[in-house]
Amino acid sequence: MASLHHQVCLNHHAREAVAKCPDCGHFYCRECIAEHDDRVICAACLRKMLKPEPARHSPLFTWLARAAAFGFSVMIGWIAYYSVAKILFSIPTSFHDGTLWQKGFLDQ
Repeated sequence: MASLHHQVCLNHHAREAVAKCPDCGHFYCRECIAEHDDRVICAACLRKMLKPEPARHSPLFTWLARAAAFGFSVMIGWIAYYSVAKILFSIPTSFHDGTLWQKGFLDQ
């Protein structure tokens, strides 16, 4: 492996490298490195390290949320079908028997 003084910066190819990132193993110049927790680290690895992890919910919470969503969707479906049935039941029986059309209601 080549020593540090023969390396160039990964981002600035005309500059000599002054440090090697311990996480990714690339060489960087003075502008591309930062000191964090008594370590010299590159900006990309520092961003990855400081990026907050997404919140993890417990399996019980996930199960309860899915059950609530399913129950809510069943309730909405029941309300929709109930409303349509109520409208259909409000139509007079003469419409269903065909006698409404035989009366000639358009001739009135």
